[in-house]
Parts: sequence; structure tokens; C-alpha cells
Amino acid sequence: MPAARTDRWTLVVCLSRIFLFATFMTVAAVIPLLKDAWAISAVEAGAIVTAFTIAYAVSLFVFGWAADHIGAKRAVQISAVGSALASAAFGFLAHDWTSALLLYANVGLWQGGIYTPLVMLFAERSAPERRGTAMGWLIASTSLGYAFSLAVSGIGIALGGHMAAFVLTGLLPGIGTLILLFALHPLPNRVHRRSPALGLSGALFRNREARLLTAGYTAHSWELLGGWAWMPTLIAASLALSGSGLLDASGKSAWLTAAMHVLGASAAFSIGMLSDRFSRRSVLLGVALAASALSLSIGWLVALPALVLALIGLVHAFLTIGDSPVLTTAITEVVEPGYLGAVLAVRALFGFGAGAVAPIAAGFVLDAAGAADLGPSAAWGLTFGLLGLGGLLAAWCAHALKA
Repeated sequence: MPAARTDRWTLVVCLSRIFLFATFMTVAAVIPLLKDAWAISAVEAGAIVTAFTIAYAVSLFVFGWAADHIGAKRAVQISAVGSALASAAFGFLAHDWTSALLLYANVGLWQGGIYTPLVMLFAERSAPERRGTAMGWLIASTSLGYAFSLAVSGIGIALGGHMAAFVLTGLLPGIGTLILLFALHPLPNRVHRRSPALGLSGALFRNREARLLTAGYTAHSWELLGGWAWMPTLIAASLALSGSGLLDASGKSAWLTAAMHVLGASAAFSIGMLSDRFSRRSVLLGVALAASALSLSIGWLVALPALVLALIGLVHAFLTIGDSPVLTTAITEVVEPGYLGAVLAVRALFGFGAGAVAPIAAGFVLDAAGAADLGPSAAWGLTFGLLGLGGLLAAWCAHALKA
């Protein structure tokens, strides 16, 4: 297929995913408002994000596993339509903690097919020497979707608080679904042959490189998803310490964190491309070490001027997302195509399972530090320090890979 056509298809798919992920960061953007409006704790607020992430982990597992049996294209189509309907329901019907918890989890249950099966489609369409770049585009569109979600949430907050943010972000996945269905229409729906003698245990658990990459992805997800859930609140806390009101701080935080995800998109593309030129292992190791160092330190800097902290947060966003496309590319290169969906399913379950626990674990640390009256710097330092441990483990896994 001509390169130009491939590029157009990739860009259209990436555009669709930006709209489809519009609800992904909505709750994280409005946590300070929800704590005040619904009189809930940080743990309860984090639990909404955790419920979504657990459901998303299950969805990634189910759609990844199904893609080996019904074809990646078919799995993506089903997921996209379900995501649009579930997001609209969340936007219009979430009105308290219980309804938000259930409806946001339902959104997560449908989102998995617009990631894991698309990894399979991108791997099928990309030559090995260009696969890191292709996966970089895919991961970059995810980051842009999160940035878009935060930006639209910021608009909603300004127009009518958290309820307006829910409605605005809930409607946009419908647009993404229409675009994605159009892009997928001409593609064949392939079901790869599977070797019965290999099985999942051989494809993953007896495959050393696949095991290390899965463990590294799990640790990476702990750091990344925990940071995404609490970064808007960290920036809002910095703004509040500078004298901003709650509503103003939440709105500005959403916009600043959106900028971080835009930079994260550039990291996914550039580092994915870098891994095509150098070894996947060396790129993974360098990025993971740098990301963990910043995660372990950024929370202690909450008392800095908000603009300074936001600039540091931009670097943090660049580093924590940077190894995502490399981890994804590497796993497609060490697993047989017929079992790639199943391996990605297990990887997603572990990774997003860890990412689901991370926000509530961080919220527990934040609440405990507040109860102990440790002060904002220590509270946020310990919170993000807990997340940074995942980066250290990811670095160890990268180091253990074959050169």
C-alpha cells in the first residue's frame, strides 16, 4: 500500500480516537468540584476514576481476547459504538457519587476495543522498521484525546461546572465513532491462525521477553495512570496555594494538564520513532529512569508558583508517556500474531489493573498525610513518590531485556 495512503488512514484513525477518548479525563478534571458539590473524600473521588479504570482493564482484556477469534476490525467496531452510547449516558445521567461511579465504569467497559485491537491492526499494516513510528502515532492520539477531554472539561467547568463538563465530553465520542467506522470500512477482517501446541502459556508465560515487557508495562501503567488521575488536582492545589479560588483553580488546572497531554503526544510519536533507530531496550531504560526520578520529586514542589510547577509537569508528562509506544511495539515483535490479542489482553488486565489501584492508593496516601497534618509539600511528595516506584520497576524490567 502506498505510504501516503497509509498516512492518511493513520491520521483519520487517530482523529477518531481523539473524540472517542473525550470522557477519559473528565472526572479527573473536576475532582475538586466533586469533592465540594457531593461532599466526598479524596478516596471516594479517586474511586470513581478507579471504577472506570478497572472496567477499562476488563474491557481491554475482553476485546483483546475476542480480537483473536472474531478479528481485530470487528472488535474495534463493536467497541466504538458501545463507547458512544455509554459516554452519552454518563454525560446526561451522572448526578451524584453512585450514579457517576456506575455510569463512568460503564464507559470504561466499552472503551477497550479502540486500543488493543487497533494495536493489532497497526502491527499488521506496519513494516518492522516503521512499527515504532506507527505505534507512536497511535499512542499520541490517545494523549491528544486526553488533552482534548481536559480542554473540553475546562470549557464545561467555565460554562456550568461539572455537570456541563459531563454533557460536553459525553457527546463527543459519537463523532469519533462515525469517523472510525468510515476508516475501517475498506479493511478486511482478519483472523490469524493459532498454533494449538503453543497456547497462551507458551506465547506469554514461557516467553521471557514477553514476561518482562508485560511486567514493565504494568509498572509503567501504575505510574502513568496514577499521575494522570492526580496531576490536575496537584496543579489545582498549587494554584490554590497561590490564592486562586476553587472553581478558578479547577478550570485553570484542566487547561494546564491538557497542555501536558499535548506534549505527551509529541513524546509518544518522537520516542516511538527514536526506538526505530536505536534499540527498544536502551530507549525504554533511559525514559523509565528519567520518568521515575521526576515522579519521585514533583509532589514536593507543590508550593512553587503554579506556572513553574506546570512547566515541570510538562516534562513529567513527556517522560511518563514516552515509553508507551516502545513497550507496545516491542510486545508485537516477540509474540506470534495468532496469540497477540490474548497476550495484549493479559497485559492490559495487569497494566490497567495496576493503573486502577494507583489513583485510590494515591488518594489514601493524600488523605492520610492530610490527617497527619504533614503539610501540602509532604502530602503531595509522598503521593507522587508512591507512583514513582512504578517507574523504578519499569526501568529494572527494561534493563533485564536482551540488548
